[in-house]
Amino acid sequence: MKPGPVVFTRVGALRGARLAVGLLPAMVPFALVVGVVADSKGLSFLETVLMSALVFAGTSQIVALELWREPAPVLGATLAALVINLRLAPMGAALSPWLDRLRGIRLWGTLATLVDNTFAVCIADQRQGGRDAALLLGMGVTMWAGWTLMTGVGHAAAGLIRLPPGHPVFFAGIATILALMVPIWRGRGDAMPWVVAGIAAAAAHFAGLGPPWPVLAGALCGAAAGAWRDGRR
Repeated sequence: MKPGPVVFTRVGALRGARLAVGLLPAMVPFALVVGVVADSKGLSFLETVLMSALVFAGTSQIVALELWREPAPVLGATLAALVINLRLAPMGAALSPWLDRLRGIRLWGTLATLVDNTFAVCIADQRQGGRDAALLLGMGVTMWAGWTLMTGVGHAAAGLIRLPPGHPVFFAGIATILALMVPIWRGRGDAMPWVVAGIAAAAAHFAGLGPPWPVLAGALCGAAAGAWRDGRR
């Protein structure tokens, strides 16, 4: 039986918001760290909040902040953020059954708030026959609001937050991503591109390439392996 047409409803957006609320606690430590690092690099509260609101990509924000010095390396930081966020391109392609039906603010708002967590939940929903594209926007806007708020809190409370680098709270974000991978898994057929992505990222890391190259290598090699696999089917 063919799936029904893609829709965009208020019910779907509210469902996405509720799902995102459940993911926010795991995002909080990462957001606080971004705020603290931004403060240590000399960014003002307003600059930190604007960075989070406009970029909304934790990994690239951390990488850009690590590169930050005087004079500000605007080109280098921009290139690093671009490279790390290229992984979103194959995510958008995977969600094309929904995104291709959207126009205007619905499309651009969804793309602007697309992140790893929302992709993982929504691609699983799509594969299970879900057809309400508002789910993605509802999740994205909620995650964006929470992220922006908590990076601001991190900056404001920078003097009180001094956790050591290996503190267990920093594993929360990684644990969330690992948990989100479970509903995406469709069986042994998915193993090959996942393994290729992991090997490529590890190889780039052990070759001495710092951020963002391991992430980019894993994303591109994994996507290429998945495309090759699908082309043979």
